[in-house]
Amino acid sequence: MNSDLFLYVEHQRARELRAEAERHRVTTKPVPAVRRWQIRLGWTLVEMGLRLVHRRPAHN
Repeated sequence: MNSDLFLYVEHQRARELRAEAERHRVTTKPVPAVRRWQIRLGWTLVEMGLRLVHRRPAHN
């Protein structure tokens, strides 16, 4: 495939995704502050757990 054609297709797809994200942003209700806090805390716990799981063992 010609690189210019490939880039054109990718730019079009990016425009479609941006438009879809904007429609979603406009049509959804804002998340309450308490719920945002719970979501942020949850992802922080997930990240900490992943760091613990992937920690390399100490050398003897």
